[in-house]
Amino acid sequence: MDFNFTAEDEAFRKEFRAWLELNAPKQAISELEAFSEEDEDEWHRRVAWFKKLASGGWTGIDWPKEYGGRGASILQTIVYHQELARVHAPLPYVGSGVGLIGPTLMHWGTEEQKHRHIPKVLTGEEIWCQGYSEPGAGSDLASLQTRAIEDGDYFVVNGQKVWTSNAQYSDWIFLLVRTDPDAPKHKGISYLLVDMRTPGITVRPLVQMTGSKGFNEVFFEDVRVPKKNLVADKNQGWQVAITTLMFERNGSGGGGGGMIHELVALAHSIPRGSGTAWDDSSVRQKIAEFYCEQQALKFTGFRQLTRRLKGLPPGPEGSMMKLVGTELSMRISLFAMELLGPYSQLEYKAMFAPDHGKWSYRMLAARGGTIAAGTNQIQHNIIGERVLGLPKG
Repeated sequence: MDFNFTAEDEAFRKEFRAWLELNAPKQAISELEAFSEEDEDEWHRRVAWFKKLASGGWTGIDWPKEYGGRGASILQTIVYHQELARVHAPLPYVGSGVGLIGPTLMHWGTEEQKHRHIPKVLTGEEIWCQGYSEPGAGSDLASLQTRAIEDGDYFVVNGQKVWTSNAQYSDWIFLLVRTDPDAPKHKGISYLLVDMRTPGITVRPLVQMTGSKGFNEVFFEDVRVPKKNLVADKNQGWQVAITTLMFERNGSGGGGGGMIHELVALAHSIPRGSGTAWDDSSVRQKIAEFYCEQQALKFTGFRQLTRRLKGLPPGPEGSMMKLVGTELSMRISLFAMELLGPYSQLEYKAMFAPDHGKWSYRMLAARGGTIAAGTNQIQHNIIGERVLGLPKG
């Protein structure tokens, strides 16, 4: 395996690094992971950083140039994220626009839909959320019951969505609805683009253990959606939905690399006996185990990267990395709680909390990663059936 970058890739790095030297924020976007939400002020800081990147043409860099991207190669995309990490200013999560609906519309959207939405997604003018899960349709998404009935040039939507990330800040939602209740459950679903300002939409926050309100319930009561906002054909939305999910799972499962370095620093800072927790060989051994697992994830990612560079379709590595990466992050957070002892009870930003209490926040938030983008139980099934060839239970 060749780990070197080409001269073209290094030229790309030099160009982006020069831009970052002039424009990178003076402080980190957040002390926590880019996908977590602290408060409204933090959200607005993220949006501001996203729009600053967009002003320099540094969002959606791997998008085709015809859609406003840079047509960056896979390796250049890696360089891009390396440079953002270097200045502690990762690409902020500001909804599902760049990662999900933008690429989906490139594949399935009409010319009018592409022209109307894609440029605004890239600049951050339109914030998008994802209307998939329902109270009775989570892992079994095709069981969704939100209905859309035709009425002249409109669909009239009634139903409820849940776990809708950042719906309270979003301008638009891409929505799965049932348009043929008599068809087999995968066959009677359609994919709609809905303006969140449409009368009849109510957003209610779900307050989590962390105090964050990033997830929401969204209710639809006689919401009228123009038929021109239908993506692909009526009752063919499942194929479009799968396209979106492939983009989602391709971007999940970080693996906790940065957290391990922070865990080392934490162990060095905690007094224990005449020294620190780091002086305890059992502590060092445990952190070494985490590091070894993280490196295994890193090289599994390289295997996935090699497949993409050869033009091959994604393999099972995505499910493996999502499963192992989210569980590793959770175990790292729990071990930090053990190191902190009584101090682990202090909340985020509480007075006297080591590291401003970010480890307790991470511990409470970590379980969410095992549910998002397809639960880890679902990933176990995918690996067992499609990789190991195990019989279905």
